Amino acid sequence: MAETKPQGLTEQQQKWFASVQANLERETGKTLEEWVEIVRRECKETRPKARTDWLKATYGVGQNRAATILSVAFPSDMGWDDADGLRKALWTDPASTAILEAVEAAVAEFDGLVTGQRKAFTAWSRKAQFAALKPAKGGQAVLGLAVATDASPRLSEPRNEGWSDRLKAKLVLTAAADVDDEVRALLRAAWERS
Repeated sequence: MAETKPQGLTEQQQKWFASVQANLERETGKTLEEWVEIVRRECKETRPKARTDWLKATYGVGQNRAATILSVAFPSDMGWDDADGLRKALWTDPASTAILEAVEAAVAEFDGLVTGQRKAFTAWSRKAQFAALKPAKGGQAVLGLAVATDASPRLSEPRNEGWSDRLKAKLVLTAAADVDDEVRALLRAAWERS
């Protein structure tokens, strides 16, 4: 049975991901293979979020275990292990993509940088995730940072962003030029803490 795992993980994140898979049977009473058989047989949902919601509601399986089970039960052409495909599908607006490229340039020289592409955002880590960026309507992007909101008056608290809980502040970027000296300093501060 083919298992997938995200690309662009730190060593700590790789260990955590492996532990979710390794502990699945001990914590749920079923092996990954048994869960895959159950989901393929019983789940009538076709959308990924609906499948996750079904597995959580029907069997009480948590988000991370559900993602592990579903990534094997319903592998797609653009799974967690297809960073290029995920990036291309996510970053379709040229203005948002320009912001992404400005943030990438700002973090490019950070020692130990690990870039992780997810379905809904692009993340940067060292030992732990320190920043994430997701596109927003109108050619904008939302930057999450592992710093306190009082680090800058431009920052606000994130709400249901979908990235790591470590990212305690967010900043809406409206153009690539918004990635200025202050944003570069905030990225460095977040990186240093990771």
